[in-house]
Amino acid sequence: MNAEYRKGYVFVQNVFSGIIRETDSGYEFSYDEEYLKSKNPLAVSLTLPLQKELFESKTLFPFFDGLIPEGWLLNVVSKNWKIDRRDRFGLLLAVCKDSVGDVSVRVCV
Repeated sequence: MNAEYRKGYVFVQNVFSGIIRETDSGYEFSYDEEYLKSKNPLAVSLTLPLQKELFESKTLFPFFDGLIPEGWLLNVVSKNWKIDRRDRFGLLLAVCKDSVGDVSVRVCV
């Protein structure tokens, strides 16, 4: 098991669906068991289909990276919250709790 650093709760249509983690070797995403057992669970994305097995990646999953603002809004976020533009996971945790669409990411405390 990889050492875990930061993590976020992932919600689909405001229902807790899983956890995304930053590890010493990249990133992990796993669906919550109860969510998978629920009636009509929705996948976070087509690239992260519903499954019990852990998803692992050396880079931030493209779907989650796509939730992060771009352009001038990224500049505003980076400057105001003092988050390095290259810290994609930090940006995801900071700005994607109220993202547009079905999926949001909230900080695990």
